Amino acid sequence: MQHINCANLTENIPLRTDAHGTIRVGNTRVTLSTVIASFDRGATPEAIVDSFNTLNLEDVYLVIGYYLRHRDEVKAYLKQEREEGEALRKSIEAELSPNPLRKRLLKQKYAHLIVPRKA
Repeated sequence: MQHINCANLTENIPLRTDAHGTIRVGNTRVTLSTVIASFDRGATPEAIVDSFNTLNLEDVYLVIGYYLRHRDEVKAYLKQEREEGEALRKSIEAELSPNPLRKRLLKQKYAHLIVPRKA
């Protein structure tokens, strides 16, 4: 009977953090949050790989295994990622929202283009 030497078993989890702090799977642009969201919605590793053809099955199994062993840590990361995304969205919307003065000036500038409605 063949035995496995368990003393030297280690697996590298195929996760990397990009320059913006986003965790990605393997050498792909697929994010950890994408894989975990798919898994949490009931997708199998095979279905996830079918949906994101740059992933490989071994990596997806390792990432899901990591998630299952470190669920609290991964959930905290995903929560932080959502909060940062929401803050960024609000910041962008605030910058793009026309302030009342700008809105009034634009209305005056383009008033000549507005055609009055007939009653």
